[in-house]
Amino acid sequence: MRLLIVDDEALARERLRRLLGELDAGVEVVGEAANGRQAIEQAQQLQPDTILLDIRMPGMDGIEAARHLNALSPAPAIIFTTAYDEHALAAFDANAVGYLLKPIKAARLQQSLDKANSLQKGQLQALQETRQEQARSHIGVRTRGDLQLIPIAEICYLRAEQKYVELRHSGGMALIEESLKALEEEFGERFVRIHRNALVALECISGLEKDSLGRVRVTLKNIDDKLDVSRRHLAALRKLLKARG
Repeated sequence: MRLLIVDDEALARERLRRLLGELDAGVEVVGEAANGRQAIEQAQQLQPDTILLDIRMPGMDGIEAARHLNALSPAPAIIFTTAYDEHALAAFDANAVGYLLKPIKAARLQQSLDKANSLQKGQLQALQETRQEQARSHIGVRTRGDLQLIPIAEICYLRAEQKYVELRHSGGMALIEESLKALEEEFGERFVRIHRNALVALECISGLEKDSLGRVRVTLKNIDDKLDVSRRHLAALRKLLKARG
């Protein structure tokens, strides 16, 4: 079993390595990471079978990292490690195969590793298909086989284009295979619907203008794109912009 250790504390990573060395688990530690983003990068590069993943870490925590890790192909089995038992339900929702409370006992670690090792690929895939309820801080985008993480705060708009959603962010454009409706439900506090096929981040809107045909369009900060506003959504949008001042 190829294993990746993820914890923001170097001492915790060292203790896990020591515990693993004491077990007869057939484990090869292929790498370490100190936060969620590093975990995803390392997982793509090293392709571990299993990840020991801390939950409370600066930046991207373990719960969100697990959701992105579940999108990898092949996806690793995830065993959460934490000092706080209140994360158990969130860990279950993130499809973990194990949940270990610190200080971690060797016997419990062995049990979780055995469970991860015994799961077939089909079982792991079934675990990974559960929808998550907590809003993400990033959206994962496939780029030439790799997973790129786009911060929600950098997304200006989301526009449905046939079977894809076009994601416009500060660094460019990307396509994702998620429904606009589901994205609206998850990120509705940040984005406003301006058309049946478009959501725009409120903070990206600079104003409204009419074109030569009388159509109303949204103008955007630092982006030349202009997006049509449907008559159905125009009144609500004007009200939001007025309230924003």
